[in-house]
This record gives sequence, C-alpha cells and structure tokens, in this order.
Amino acid sequence: MTNTFSTKTLRGDLFGGLTAGIVALPLALAFGVASGAGAAAGLYGAIMLGMVAAIFGGTRTQISGPTGPMTVVFASILVAVGGDLATAMSAVLIAGLIQIIMGCVKVGGLVRFIPYPVISGFMSGIGIIIILLQIAPLMGTSPKTSPFLAIMTLPSTLMALNFQALILGGLTLLIVFFTPMRISRIIPSPLIALIAITLLSMGLGFKVPVIGEIPLGLPEFIMPAFCLQAWTTILVLGITLALLGSIDSLLTSLVADSVTGTRHKPNRELIGQGLGNMMCSFVGGLPGAGATMRTVVNIKAGGQTRISGVTHASLLLILLLGAAPLATNIPMAVLAGILIKVGVDILDYKLLRLIKTAPRTDLSVMAVVFGLTVFVDLIIAVGAGVFMSMGMIIHRMVRQANFKIYPLDNTRSDAMEGRIRILEINGPFFFGSMSKLVDEVDTVLDTKVIIFDCRKVPFIDLSAIFALEEIILRLKSSHIQTFIVLSEVLRNELVHLHDKDLPEEILFVDFENALEEARKIDKK
Repeated sequence: MTNTFSTKTLRGDLFGGLTAGIVALPLALAFGVASGAGAAAGLYGAIMLGMVAAIFGGTRTQISGPTGPMTVVFASILVAVGGDLATAMSAVLIAGLIQIIMGCVKVGGLVRFIPYPVISGFMSGIGIIIILLQIAPLMGTSPKTSPFLAIMTLPSTLMALNFQALILGGLTLLIVFFTPMRISRIIPSPLIALIAITLLSMGLGFKVPVIGEIPLGLPEFIMPAFCLQAWTTILVLGITLALLGSIDSLLTSLVADSVTGTRHKPNRELIGQGLGNMMCSFVGGLPGAGATMRTVVNIKAGGQTRISGVTHASLLLILLLGAAPLATNIPMAVLAGILIKVGVDILDYKLLRLIKTAPRTDLSVMAVVFGLTVFVDLIIAVGAGVFMSMGMIIHRMVRQANFKIYPLDNTRSDAMEGRIRILEINGPFFFGSMSKLVDEVDTVLDTKVIIFDCRKVPFIDLSAIFALEEIILRLKSSHIQTFIVLSEVLRNELVHLHDKDLPEEILFVDFENALEEARKIDKK
C-alpha cells in the first residue's frame, strides 16, 4: 500500500468508498432506529464521524460510523436522560473530548494490553444484546429498552405478534445470511434485503411498523445541554462511550493493519475519532467508532487512502440530501433482521470454537465479562474482566515466586554452627509474594547473618522494598545482620531511593563479596 496519490489509487478509493457507503446506509438507518434517536441520527453520525475521522484519523483506510456497541451505550444514555436528545448529546461531547485527551497523552497503544478473553466476552455480549433487542421489532411489536426486559417480556411479545412483520423479517434474515458471497461482493446483502423487502412490503400493502419520515436536507444545529441533576450519569456514560469507542476503533485499526500490511497511528486515530464524535454532538448524530466490516469492505474494494473514507461519507450525504424520503417506508422488521445479522457476526467464534480446550481461567473471564455485558453494564463488564485477568496473573506470579533457605555449605557441619544462612529468592519479588518471605524469615530468627540472594529476581516493586525494610529492621532488633545480593540494575534502583533503612553498604552485586562480609561478622 502506498501513500502517494495516483490515478490508480483514486479509482480504488472511489470504488472502495462507494461500496462502503452502500454497506453503511442500511446499518446507519438501523442503528439510528435502534438507539431511539431515529433513523436520521444514524445517518448524521455516519456522515459527520465518517468524514472527520477519515480526514484527521490515524488509519488511512478506516471507515467510521455508528457501530453496535456504541449504539447500545447511546440507547442507555437516551433512556437515562428521559429521552432528552440535547442532554444525551452532552455525553457524546464529553466522550469526544476524552478521546482527544487520550490521544494527546498518547494512551492509544494501551489497547494492545487488554486481555483477549475480556474483548471476546465483551464483543459476544454486545452481539447478544443486539439480537435480544431486535426480537420485538422483528415480530412487529415495540422495541424493548434492555436485554433483560426483552427476555422477560418475550411471552407478551409473542402474544402481540404481527405475522406480516415476521414474514418480512424472516425473508430479510434469509437474504442476509444466505446470499452467495459472489453476489454480496457486488451488491451487499443488507442493501439487497433493504430494497427488495421494502418494495415487497409496499407492493403487498402490509400493515407493519416503518421508519417514518426522515428530515430532508442538512441537520439542524443542536447545543448539548448539561443537566446538573444528571451530571454524574452523563459523565460516567460519556467516559463509557469514550473508552468503548476508543477500543472499538483501535481494534478495527489493528484489523486494517493486518489486511493492508501497514501500521496505523493510534494516538492520531483517537484524536480523529474524538473530533468526529464531538461534531456529532452538535448535529444530533449517533456517536460511533471505526467499523470493522465497513473498513474491510473498503479495503477489499480497493480503498487505499483517506479519500475512500471521505467518499463513503459524501455518498451518504448525497443520499440524505436527495433520497431521504425513499427511506420512509422501510419496515422496522427489515432493519431488525439486518441488525440480527450484525449481532451474529459480532460474536467471537474464534474463542467459542476453543471452548473445550481453552484454559479454564481465560474462559471464566470471558464468561463473567459476557454475563455482565448483557445483564449489568458495559463498563463494569470491561473493568471486572481486566481486574479478574490481573488477579489471575498475580496469582500465577505468586506461584512462580519461591524462597529457599539453606546454610552456607550443606556439606560442612561448621556452616550450621557458624549460623550464616542464605535466603534465595527466585522469581518476581512484589506485593503478592511478600507473605511467603515473611513466613520463611520466621524460621531463621536463631541465626547470626542472613544473605538475601536476589540474583534471580527480575524486578522488585515498592511494596516489596518497604516490606523488606521492615524485615531487616525486625532482624536487626534480634541482632541478626543482613546483606542483599542483587543485579546491578536493581541495586542502582535501591540506591537511588536514598532509603536509610536500606543503606548502600548492605547492597552487593557480587555474591562472594557479601559472603566475605558475612564471615567477618560470624567470626566476631
């Protein structure tokens, strides 16, 4: 892939952008409706974010717009503020601002450190949420506001079933799931379903819920309203949007890198996404992120530079200005079928296929994140998953750390009489392993000199340093001299602390030098 402009790249960019725009149209409408803000909000978000992120972002081929996870969060924001769009947009504004700050302080690369089971559980949970929330629209009834409510009200949904809507939704599912790839590459299956089933519904005169009127022309300016009563909720949900949008976008950037063989600029990408979402808040657009499927479609269709993303947004703008009335009669069941396909595609089949052989610890993290995502809260789910993963890593590190006490020379009886002991520490020396060390020290309070052999310690954290100081003071009160042998790097770190309880004279790099000092004390 090249950065230089040429007729060849322009042709690919135009075709890639147009193809991505065609794919984005039904999804933008569907996400807008699913969010509760209306189909127009989905289009506004796709146009504004798609244009701004393409120009200012850090991934040349990325297509940005409303996504499933961001739609789910925004829908919860709209519910939390009582349907007040201006107040909901204040959370979107905060999210964009936070993303810009994250990019400026260069935290973009941190997404690589989120454990895979956390991402897997989260994405699969989002997929299930989308599917559950679309059951009611698929059956021609009013949409539900939460997955739990969708499950609990399923009997009443079945009782109010609109058979005409179900037929349309079923046909949509058949098209989006079973259209041959050779056809879908030319005309995306969601677009086929959108046009064909809408025309069928109109031709047969079906009485089903439809999108309704979409404002023709440019969106009106909206000033985000900050409500003091809901300030905490707005801030928390804004942070949630920012974190989710950043993770979603940067993961898509990694996918784009793997397909194109290039490297994106994560911090610039965060700034571009933040600017785009901030602009969405002023036009009533649905917030979004980098969209994996649309990005891959763009690349496969020839997109190589930012022009492809601009082309994608321009196509949607043209459609908004001239073709918005054509979307008025699109059945909600058709959009529900399209979104169910999106939800199914989001599920992480890579880990699900390994469910019988993958480590139980990783599967437990994935299961917890999945459950919390679906039934509790998205940000709590990610936080709990990261916390669990950290706890498991710490547990493994504690198990790897071991301590061994032995006399100076096991073959010499006078070594025991001389009462010089070596306390060998292997593995990470940190807060998690300190309790083991305290237990070991309790067994050698009858000795005269202890040498802490830390040559096999890769790192020491501050908790371990302070605990070591306390042990040394305790041994000193029992008239036991201590010496510490460690790597030059670790010794320099301890010396740099200028801690009086760890004087430089007891810190050694060479074990023989420490042993010589110990023998001098033993002979006194």
